[in-house]
Order: sequence, then structure tokens, then C-alpha cells
Amino acid sequence: MTIYIIGTGGTGAKCVEALTRLASVGLFPDQPIKTLFVDADETNGNLERARSSLNIYDKCYRLVSSGDKDQCPWMKTKIESFDLWSPFTGLNLNKDLKSFFNYNTIKQNQPALGNLFDILYTKDEQQVSLDVGFRGRPAIGAAVMSQVDLDRLDREPWGTLIKNIQSDVSAGKAPKVFLCGSIFGGTGASGLPTIGRLIANKLNRLNIKEKIKIGCLFLLPYFGFSTPPGEDTDGVYARSEQFLLNTEAALRYYVTQAQETFDTVYLLGNENLSRVKFSIGKNSQRNEAHFLEAYAGLAARHFWLHTPTVENRVVLIGRDRIGRLTWNDLPERVEIQPALVNGARFAYTWLAEINPELTEIMNRGNEAVLAPWLLKFFPKSSRRGNDKVQLSDLQQQDAIKIISNWCQDYLRWLYDIHQCEGEQIQFFVPNTFENPEGKLRQEQLAELVFKDNPDRRSKARDTIHNLKKKLQSYRQDTAANVGVVGLARTLYVLCKQ
Repeated sequence: MTIYIIGTGGTGAKCVEALTRLASVGLFPDQPIKTLFVDADETNGNLERARSSLNIYDKCYRLVSSGDKDQCPWMKTKIESFDLWSPFTGLNLNKDLKSFFNYNTIKQNQPALGNLFDILYTKDEQQVSLDVGFRGRPAIGAAVMSQVDLDRLDREPWGTLIKNIQSDVSAGKAPKVFLCGSIFGGTGASGLPTIGRLIANKLNRLNIKEKIKIGCLFLLPYFGFSTPPGEDTDGVYARSEQFLLNTEAALRYYVTQAQETFDTVYLLGNENLSRVKFSIGKNSQRNEAHFLEAYAGLAARHFWLHTPTVENRVVLIGRDRIGRLTWNDLPERVEIQPALVNGARFAYTWLAEINPELTEIMNRGNEAVLAPWLLKFFPKSSRRGNDKVQLSDLQQQDAIKIISNWCQDYLRWLYDIHQCEGEQIQFFVPNTFENPEGKLRQEQLAELVFKDNPDRRSKARDTIHNLKKKLQSYRQDTAANVGVVGLARTLYVLCKQ
């Protein structure tokens, strides 16, 4: 069963970014995830971060995904991306509301309609450039998004996406579509209902809607910002003081108008608003990861694994205490905590010890003298004859870089979600991997996971040194488990607690 994830706006992109980290540690089934970004701001910094994470994921997936996925769930899910769709793509016009709707022609030929346009939108809203997105104005975004025509199928990637869904249905795969984004900004608030309705209508006309479940995640306000001194107070840009008003209006719409579109609706928000840097858009709109986005990824997982019913049409989740988040606050903790911990232990061990030692061997220029725990992965003679795996091979060196990039990306994300203002996030101990690109102390392996009452004896045994001893005695299942990839997959399995 394929799931199609559509991230709208900067917040939707951040949800997709979080989802890639969850998928990388085996929290999604061994079935394809297909993603699509929707944003008028094609240079949005949050979008760029999400694309970068997808690129890191894809390279690592291609490298390590072969093998027994039940034994080693790392990178077991394939993620494909339709990349980005902008409502302005392919249109040879200025990116403003007047040009988009050909205001001058309307005003001349249909004066009444032109007058209505003047009533609905101020002169600034009509003329302001939308190349940075919809500037926190859902009314602007809704007008533009409503022009998407899924029937014509002549503007990609919608044509390919719909055809993919049709092929899945024909093959009996029962695909699901999941939209995510903020409900309080511009692109998300306008894009979620509009695109969701258009997709549902299109699938209805194809007579396959009843075979497809459509879900939606609404992120309620969870961050805010202050307008810098000197900014034009009458300018057209997002204002965090209007977030709650936008949210109320959007929720009223969903209650009265959108119930037939979505089979399941997820709501996520936070009373403690994290402060972010003010940005109108483009590359400067680049916010650090937030723990709520991890929950967004878990919502997508829940939607994929569970069949929507009337009883669970709206899904809510709470926590034990405002301002604190512990492992007990995770949904389906029994499956989720071990996967997140396994990924963190592996990434930390790889960066603190394995990568530095492999680098040191290369710097010495003497592969003949390898540590005992490395010999089985780089044997002096191959069982297959003369095709001996050499650590110095370009392919092996590229593999080290790809795996290290994933490890840094994963630990950086874990660190960021622990830095939310006004929150005590008690999943991991983030100062142990504050700088994943720097030097990590290997004696801190046992201190990665937050524990109220740590066991001193277990802590003394839980060392990277003991992991390397397990690597030395680990029995290889096949001769193919050699080289850097074999080493990494084996270590990932051994890092499981």
C-alpha cells in the first residue's frame, strides 16, 4: 500500500522533513512513500531543508536498503518525491494577485466583478509580490489555489500523481493520501482544504474515491515571532497575533464544509509558542525543527497503519504535563521509542568511533593492519575469489561519507527538537551530541537516552568498546555482508537495546 504525502507551505515541508527521519529508523512499513511539496515560495528555507533531508535519505537508502529488513529495519522504506508544485509554475506573468486574475481585463469587461475584487482585497494585497508565498494571508492563497485544475492533467506533477493513484487502485493496493501543513498561515491554511477538495472531487469523477482514504493533519499555532522595529506596520506579511483568528476561521470552515473531503483529521498544537526569527519568506524562512513536527510524522504513520472509521475521524493526542515531554507521552511508545533510540545509538557510535577509526586507517595508508573487529568486513581474501573489498576503494569511501551524512542529519534533528523554548524534552540527553559534525566522546554512549533512574551497572557495560567486541564475534549470515555497508548494517543491529 502506497501513501502519498502532500506537504503544503513551510510547515508542511517541515512535517515531511520529520517524516524522513522517522522512516529512516524503520517506523514506516516496507511500502513506498511518495511526497509532494506545495508552495508558491520556491526558495523557502524550510523547503530547502526538507529537500536536503530527502536527498540524504535517498542516497543512504540506495546504499544500505538491500538485505534482511526484518533483522535490520534501517532504511527499509523507499521514499520517492514529485518534488515541488507552485501555482505559478509555467505561468508567464508577475507573481501578484492582479496579474494572476487579469484584473485590468476584468475591471474593463466586468466592472461589477472588478469592484468585488477591490472589496475583497486591499490595493497592497492586490499588488504585493507573491514570490515569497502568500504572506500569512489565507484569503490570498485560497484565491490562487482554487485555480488548480486537476481535470485537465496538463500541469505536472498532478497528472503523474493521479495516474499513480489510479495504477495503485487497479493493482488492488488501496493507496492513501495524507495532506499536512499549518492551519494558521497562508499557504497551508489555503492549500489544505482547496487541494484536498480538488483531489477528492477528481477521484470521485474517476469512480475510485471509495477505494482511497484521504487524511489531513492541521497544525495549530505552535510558534510566534515579533515584527522587527522599522518594518512597515501596514505591510502585507504574516502576523503571529493573527494566528488564532486565522485558526478559528479555518476550523469553522472544516466543521461546515470539509467533512466529506477527509476520512480522518489530525489536530496538533502547543500552548507554549516557540519564538522564531521573523521572515517574510524565501531562504531566510528557515526555522529549526520542533518536536510537534515529529508528532506530525507519527500522525502520518498512524494514518497509514490504521483504517479510518467514524469513531476515529478526528484524532487528538495530549500529554501528561504542559511544558514537559517524556517517552510516556509518545503514541504507540512500545514500537516508537526503541526505533528512535536504535537510530541514535548507531549514529552516535558511527560518528564517535567508527568513522574516525576508518579515517585514521586511511591516513596511515596501511590497510594491511586492521583492528580485529574490522577483519571480517574487509577480509584479506574474498570467498568469491579475487574481488577483495578494499577500504581504500572509491566506492567504500563514498559509502562512509553517505552514512556519516545521514548520522549527522539524524542527530542534528534530534538535538533541534530538544531545544524548543519553554519545553523540557526528556527523550535524549542532547548535549551529548550537540555538535555531530565535531568530535564526540565515545564514553557518553550510555548517557544518550534520558532516564529518571539510570542503572549504573548497565551503564558501565554499555560502551562502544563492548559494541566493537560484539562486532568481532558477530556471525555473518552471508558473504555479501562485507565492506562499509556490511559493517554499518551489522552495527545498526547490534546497537539495538
